[in-house]
Amino acid sequence: MSTINQLLQADVEPFPPLEAATPEGLIAIGGDLSPQRLIHAYSRGIFPWYSPGEPILWWSPDPRCIIAVDSFKPKRSLAKNIRNRPHEFKMDCAFEAVIHECAAPRDRESGTWISADMQKAYIRLNQMGVAHSAEIWHEDELVGGLYGVAIGSVFFGESMFSRVQDGSKMALVHLIAYLQQWGFTLVDCQVTSNHMLSLGAFEIPRAEFSDHLEWAIRQPGKPGRWTRVSAHC
Repeated sequence: MSTINQLLQADVEPFPPLEAATPEGLIAIGGDLSPQRLIHAYSRGIFPWYSPGEPILWWSPDPRCIIAVDSFKPKRSLAKNIRNRPHEFKMDCAFEAVIHECAAPRDRESGTWISADMQKAYIRLNQMGVAHSAEIWHEDELVGGLYGVAIGSVFFGESMFSRVQDGSKMALVHLIAYLQQWGFTLVDCQVTSNHMLSLGAFEIPRAEFSDHLEWAIRQPGKPGRWTRVSAHC
């Protein structure tokens, strides 16, 4: 039995029905960040998002922001930039570095929601072959990337960072090219933002997203570490 299936079948306290969420999408408070709890949450379309010092807050927004993998096509300007800019794409070679970069405060921000406990939880999922990083390298320097969780045919995106122009966008484009080969159906972008809409994301009702998940989490996907797929680290 695969790690994902073991986690999905673990005995954890169930979340309330999605219809019980507040208008903002808050569905539960408390619990832990164990692998079993996290995978149970993602398989239901629920994710943790909270500030350090707060209890864990669990969310399932309506509508949901997604990218359809099979129809994704980067903008011409971005595709040209990817072709012309020297870089190397890797996966799961520097997961800890990627999540640390994503946790760094952005411009005009003093804190981060990716707390030390959150980082530890997702690093553990990466070690189990469930969470993954997509990375852009230039001259042996990590200059952009993103991380998320893969269950079945869905990649649940968590956060991204850039040290160079379009660094995170380049990582997403390369990642989706692999997801297309592996039969993935969706990239979950969670909460709608202008940044994700500019990359081809769009909104669907939470009920539609939930219905798709029931089928998608049972698809083969790409279990295990993705390091060997893109590069030797």
